This record gives sequence, structure tokens and C-alpha cells, in this order.
Amino acid sequence: RMAAAPPSYCFVAFPPCSKDGLVVFGKNSARPRDEVQEVVYFAAAEHDPGSKVECTYIEIEQVPRTHAVVLSRPSWLWGAEMGANEHGVCLANEAVLTREPASQSEALLGMDLVRLGLERGATAKEALDVIVALLEEHGQGGNYYEDGSSCHTFQSAFLIVDRNEAWILETSGKYWAAEKITEGVKCICNQLSLTTKIDAEHPELRNYVKSQGWWNGDSDFNFSEVFSIADDHLACCSGRESLEKQGGDVSAQAMIDVLRDKDSGVCVDSESFLTTASIVSVLPQDPSFPCIHYFTGTPDPSRSIFKPFIFVDDVKLVPKVQSPSFGNDDPAKKIPRFQEKPDRRHELYKAHEWARSLLENDQDKGQKLMRIMLDLEKQGLEAMEDILSRTEILDPAEVVDLFYDCVDTELKFFK
Repeated sequence: RMAAAPPSYCFVAFPPCSKDGLVVFGKNSARPRDEVQEVVYFAAAEHDPGSKVECTYIEIEQVPRTHAVVLSRPSWLWGAEMGANEHGVCLANEAVLTREPASQSEALLGMDLVRLGLERGATAKEALDVIVALLEEHGQGGNYYEDGSSCHTFQSAFLIVDRNEAWILETSGKYWAAEKITEGVKCICNQLSLTTKIDAEHPELRNYVKSQGWWNGDSDFNFSEVFSIADDHLACCSGRESLEKQGGDVSAQAMIDVLRDKDSGVCVDSESFLTTASIVSVLPQDPSFPCIHYFTGTPDPSRSIFKPFIFVDDVKLVPKVQSPSFGNDDPAKKIPRFQEKPDRRHELYKAHEWARSLLENDQDKGQKLMRIMLDLEKQGLEAMEDILSRTEILDPAEVVDLFYDCVDTELKFFK
């Protein structure tokens, strides 16, 4: 039974906690163990007036222009668990439970809102405005899992980050509150975290909770206390301490180390849930430098490698981390949904399964393979640090194949 929300973790670190004027973002996506995540890129696009976009369950109005996005997503759905756009906005969501039961009727999923925020917002605040407007118009609801036997529904929390600031947005139905962050380390997980520091909110939020009898209007308005089911809005963020201990040195590597940590619970590997994919993004506050986004595209970051992606025109597509497409025959698109589960594994996922079984069954060979993989990852991280410490502007031709080549090299090691 998966009644509990999957314990994903999202982090952001700002100077002075992070290195050299960098904002560092990270997320582990905890999902059902056998679910496949793919990494997909969609170029910026113009859309005709009146055109529609088909999200996971419902169709909504399209906008005139969508930004280029790179997404890590469960491959059966339209939206994303996490991702970034060409303007240096990063977004991730968390499934949360509130005292208001999440709607089972099909609407926008929290994961659809991640992609919509990235496609339509050029800053973190714009992405937030997009998400709350869509919540107001369409609501959130529908099955979070590819499961034909029961409907798992959640409310959503989001971490939305750009080069200058971050917003924590927490929702219940169409109601929401948000807090702006510009320094230090923040973590969100699958519990509400906003308390009395609220920088933006739904205009009717306080009237609504008063009408429900959840708040009397006299005490300080504390979002988590008002909306949480019980006392589960306690500090849930075991990874935050280890980032704060870095003392001004949070880098991509430090974030990766936190995401790999099984002892702290940040790297989930339980009976029902697994960290099925991870992302780390480095956003230089100086806009003349590129943002760098690292994706695993495979489960369990402690046995996966983070591969860099940089937005440039004509970036080379990477079919080897894309799941097969089933078009309109996809059981996720037919009503009733999810009557069968097709094999959604992509090439990198399959190769990685082989590597994982080697790690489990042959210690020596497994350890050797892991060392080679981590060495490959280190080369990537060092090359990216080099790009961020140069004075000359990056030549796009240098990184157009970057993510493609990293995936290709990883596959060669597995073979």
C-alpha cells in the first residue's frame, strides 16, 4: 500500500552557503520502485492562437510561446518530477498530504504543473504565477501512479529556483501560500514546511480556512499548522545539516554527496519506494555564465552517475535516455487507464540494471565498475568547473553534444 507520500527531497543553497556566487539546486525523486524515469528535451516553440496542449489527463489552452526545457519524468506521463528551462529556472515538486483530501477526478497533476511552470516562466516568480493561475483555473487531481488497481492522489509542494531567488510554493486544492528565499540552505520534502513567513498567498486563503473552522483569525496564521493532517509538519530535512556543514562551500559535488546518502534517508531505497532519478543544477548568479544541469536518468544516485547538460541551440537529442513511445495505444492514455503496463525501459536504464546486478552479485567487478563510473563523473564535474571559471564566453559548439557524449560513454562502460 502506498498511502504515504513518497519521501522525495529537494534542496537549494544560496551564497554565502554555496561556492563562488553559485546557486545550487538538487532533488531526489522517490517514486514506486519499478517506475522508469526518462530525460527529455523540448526545444522552444511558437504555437498558433487557440491551440491546446494535452497534459497527462486533461487538455488546456496553449500559450503563444514555450521555453526550451529539459525534464526528468516518469515516462508514462506528460509532466515532470523535476527539470530546468533555458532561462535558468529549475523546478521540482513534492507530493504532500493535507487535511483536505486530494481530488481523484482528473485535472492537472503536480508533475504537469512542473513542466507548465518551466515552459511558461522565464523567472522563478513568473513560474510561480503560472502555476497558481493554472491551479485556480483547472485544479489538481488524478492518479499519481501508473496503477490501474487504485487511485493515489496528493496535493503539491514546489521548489522553484532561478539565479537570484527561490520560492517554496505549497498548495491544497487551489489554495496556496509561498515563501521567497534568497540566502542560506532550504530543503523541502513530502510534508508542509511553510509556517508564518508567507510572502505571497491565494487572496481568499485566510477567509477559506476560517470558513472551514481551521483557524480562528486571532492567532498567527501558520500555514503548516492549519493545513497539516497531524503533527507531521516537523523538520523533515535530514540533508540540510550536511549542506550547512559545508560552511560556504556547497558545490555540485557536495549536493551530489547529500543526494547519495542512504543513512540520512535522503536517498530512498525502501520496500515501496526508490530514488528513481536525481538532478543537480548549478546556477551562476552572474548571467554571463551558463547554468549546468546534471541528470542521472537511472535509479539510485549512489549507483548512478550525474551527467551534465547545458542549454544551447540545436542541442543534440539523446534517444538512449528516452523511453519507447506508444502513442495513442499507451494504456496511460486509454480509459479506463493503466489496464496494462508496457515495458518503458530505455537503453541506459537497461544497461544500468545489468550494472546494478553486477554491484549486488560480484563485489570485486562491481566495485571496479563503480570506480570507473565515478571517475567518469569526476571528469565531467571538473570540465564544468573549468567552464565556470573561464573569462571567455562559452562556444555553444563545445557543449552541443555534451549530455549525449556522457550517456554514450557511460553505455560503453556498461558494455
